Amino acid sequence: MAKIVVLGAGTGGMPAAYEIKDILGKDHQVLMVNEHDKFRFVPSNPWIAVGWREPDAISIPIEKHLANKDIDFKCACVVKIDPIQNQLITAENDIIDYDYLVIATGPKLAFNAITGAGPEHFTQSICTLEHALKCKIDVDKLLNDPGPVIVGAFQGASCFGPAYEYVFILDKVLRDAGIRNKVPIHFVTSEPYIGYLGLGGVGDSKSMLESELRQRDIKWICNASVDYVEDGTMHISELDRKGVVDFSHSLPFHHSMLIPPFLGIDAVANVEGLCNAKGFVITDEHQRSPQFSNIFAGGVCVAIPPAEATPVPTGMPKTGYMIESMMTAIAHNLHSVIVEGKPPKSKGTWNAICIADMGDTGAVFVAMPQIAPRNVSWFKKGKWAHLAKIGFEKYFLLKMKTGSSEPMYEKYALKLMGITRLEDEDDK
Repeated sequence: MAKIVVLGAGTGGMPAAYEIKDILGKDHQVLMVNEHDKFRFVPSNPWIAVGWREPDAISIPIEKHLANKDIDFKCACVVKIDPIQNQLITAENDIIDYDYLVIATGPKLAFNAITGAGPEHFTQSICTLEHALKCKIDVDKLLNDPGPVIVGAFQGASCFGPAYEYVFILDKVLRDAGIRNKVPIHFVTSEPYIGYLGLGGVGDSKSMLESELRQRDIKWICNASVDYVEDGTMHISELDRKGVVDFSHSLPFHHSMLIPPFLGIDAVANVEGLCNAKGFVITDEHQRSPQFSNIFAGGVCVAIPPAEATPVPTGMPKTGYMIESMMTAIAHNLHSVIVEGKPPKSKGTWNAICIADMGDTGAVFVAMPQIAPRNVSWFKKGKWAHLAKIGFEKYFLLKMKTGSSEPMYEKYALKLMGITRLEDEDDK
C-alpha cells in the first residue's frame, strides 16, 4: 500500500485528494495535511472584504467531508520537508511519513518587498480569509470617513483578477452608500496596460476593462512600481516602455488594497533542488519534480515563467481550470506509477478560465492555451457573468462537500460560453 500525502487543502489540494483517492482506490492511503481545519473558497474573499459574505458561507470542515471518501486528514503547519527521508515535519515536531508527496500549497505573500505594504502596515489584502476580514474593518472605516482609495497590484504580482474584482465591487458598495462622490479611486497596477492580466491580454480585455473603469470614474496608473507606502500616502514610480521612470506620484489614501508578489512558502522553498529562486516548485510536463521522482506539484506553488518581459515585473497567473487540470494529471500519473508500474504520461491543460464579479455585472475570459497565440481568446461581460460567479461559488463548495471527481471549471466555463446571448438581456 502506498501512502500519498497532499500538502495544502485549497482549490487545488482538495480536488487533488478526491481525484487521487478515486483513481487509486481503497488499497492506497491518501492523507491531507493543512494548517487550517476548514476549506476556504478564496475567490469569494472580495465579497468577504465588503461584507457581502460571512466566513461560514465560504468555508466547510475538511475532515468531515474527506472522511466520507476514506481520506485521512491532519491539521498541522508543516515547517520542513525532508525529501531524503520522505518526511514532513510540523511546527509541533510531529513527523509525517509519505511514499509520494503532492504539493498544493498556497503562496507566501511577499509584502516585505515593498516598505509599508501589507495588513501589518498600511495596505489591505484579500489574499486570505483573515486578510479579507481585516480589510472589511478598513472598509467600514472608509464608509464612516470617506476619502481617496487606491486599489491594484504591486510590482511582481501575478494575480490581477481579484484586484479588478475588488475595485468594481468597492465602487458598487460606495455608490449604494451614496458616498461615491466623496471617494476618488485610483487603480494602480504593475501591468503594462489595463486588462493585461499577466497573460498579455485576453481577447478584448484591454478596451472592455478600460471602458468599465471610465464609466465608474476610476483613474488608473499602469507600469506602476510602488517605491514605499506610509500612513495615508503611497509613493509610486510610473515607468515608460523602456523601464525608465516617466512620472512620480504621491497619492493620498484613506483605504488601499493591493495584491502582493507571490513566493513559495518557506517549507517548500527551503528544499534544495526542488524550487526556483522564488521558491516555486520546478516540475516537468507531468507535474513531477525532476529532482525528486516521488514529489508532484500543482497550482500556485508551481514555477511558470512570465508571458513576456514587461517594464515592471509581472508574473503568470495560475487560474482555476489550469490548477484543476494539473491535479487531474497528477492523479492519473500516480496511478501510472503506483498501480501500473509505468512512467507518468498525463499532462495538464494549460488553459486559462476565469469568472470575475464586478459588483453589479461581471466578466468571463477563456484563453486556450494560456500563452498566445491561442486557439480560443474569449472575453465577455454582462450581468449573467455576475450571476455565474455566484453560481460557481455554490457549485464548487457543493463539489468539495460531495467529493465528486468530475471536472469543474471546464464544464462550467463551456456552459457559460454557450449562453453569451444573455449579454443582450442585461436589462431583464
